[in-house]
Amino acid sequence: NGGGRSRGAVQGNGDTAAKFREEMGLPLCDQYLRDGPAANLPQAAIYNTGENHWDKLSNWPLACETGCAAPLKPIYLQADGGLGFAGSGAGGDSYVSDPAKPVPHLPRPVNFNDGRWGDWLVSDQRHSDGRPDAMTYTTPVLTEAMRVSGAPIADLYATTTGTDGDFVVKVIDVYPAENASDPKMGGYQLPISLDIFRGRYRDSFAKPSAIPAGKVQHYKFRLPTVNHVFQPGHRVMVQVQSSLFPLYDRNPQTYVPNIFFAKPGDYKKATITLKRGGATPSAVLLPVVPVEQ
Repeated sequence: NGGGRSRGAVQGNGDTAAKFREEMGLPLCDQYLRDGPAANLPQAAIYNTGENHWDKLSNWPLACETGCAAPLKPIYLQADGGLGFAGSGAGGDSYVSDPAKPVPHLPRPVNFNDGRWGDWLVSDQRHSDGRPDAMTYTTPVLTEAMRVSGAPIADLYATTTGTDGDFVVKVIDVYPAENASDPKMGGYQLPISLDIFRGRYRDSFAKPSAIPAGKVQHYKFRLPTVNHVFQPGHRVMVQVQSSLFPLYDRNPQTYVPNIFFAKPGDYKKATITLKRGGATPSAVLLPVVPVEQ
């Protein structure tokens, strides 16, 4: 029953929570608790985080891998930190993941008492961008709006010198460098969908297995649902890293039956190489649909 005017640095269009209660929660309660008129609610009511309003939809998701009106559209990791819908030549980008120096999920220092834990999902990702253990890929500035409505899927091909490892994939809306109406949002890197995947489960969640060191493996996993419009002047960014600490425990990067019982000697640096183009085109599959849909 709290207010919904903002989340972290991101401002909503008025009190979004009150609007939901008034336009959707109250009619439902009136119908079933007070024998009122039919609520006539939509099949799905989802907040549009790029245009700052509630979308009332007859179908959801608007795009998915199978069974939807629109398919997912791959946006590929490209050379020199590029990102785009066109494929590229074969190549790879490497980084060293060190369990002793994990990537934090918030800018340091991270503690439990500064009020940021409730807002970390919309925190500015510039604290990760530029780290040597976080790979960043960015599109050119968008000349027209682009809508994504559904669940993105990370689709990575990678090698590691270890025998286990995590993959964190973030889809980010990069704001223009200057924002006259809200200066604190200038250059802001807003994560719209992110998640972590433990490499041992790449083939089966029921039967985890060690990663063969030095051999290309396929990591495909679903990211959280989005309903967002990237505005003209913004850019789309994908970040890939191998830790998100202390939100998630560190992976020792040496395969052990149970990470909770890993010994200090199991925690080792590993070099991860993300493959691009050719037969191993790492990408994120995006639920791109027409803006007006």
